[in-house]
Amino acid sequence: MSNISEKLEKIQSGLKAPKSQRNNFGKYSYRSNEDILEALKPHLKETGVYVNLSDSIELVGNRIYVKAVARICDGKDFIESTAFAREPEQQKGMNEAQITGSASSYARKYALNGLFAIDDNKDADDNSQHSNFIAPNKISNQQMQELATLIQDTQSDLIKFNKSFAIQTLSELQIKDFQRAKAMLLSKVKKQSQA
Repeated sequence: MSNISEKLEKIQSGLKAPKSQRNNFGKYSYRSNEDILEALKPHLKETGVYVNLSDSIELVGNRIYVKAVARICDGKDFIESTAFAREPEQQKGMNEAQITGSASSYARKYALNGLFAIDDNKDADDNSQHSNFIAPNKISNQQMQELATLIQDTQSDLIKFNKSFAIQTLSELQIKDFQRAKAMLLSKVKKQSQA
């Protein structure tokens, strides 16, 4: 186990990031990126590592995604986690820059969650201000529908298809596997049309 892995494990086991934010309208508590970063500071100082967050914009199909990377570094080695959030076509009360910023915040939060083993499954904010964003690393409903249609059109065995990607349902398919899954099905369409 490398030194950076040991330090990350130590941080993960000791980190407590309480849900200190409150949404009075939805009546739930949640944690923000700032809460996680604030809770991390003493652990980072103690272990002598630092965290770097970065974003990039990626076009997947005709939709824009913000890809966030959370990286822990010791000056030599690093470990990172990646998460994606899709920008909604429009968000009531937000201009384009705010929409991108909100998607960035959402993706960064889930990259941090992945890196530091923070379970946010019960965070109610998943269903509130971010309801138009996809779950990190999972395909969108539109992509899922596209694959479902191709599976039906090619009369593919859904159980075998799911097994080939080690998933139980299409909704579990990761973004990184979408193009490969689509190419596999389109190849089958092409073969069937040539037969």
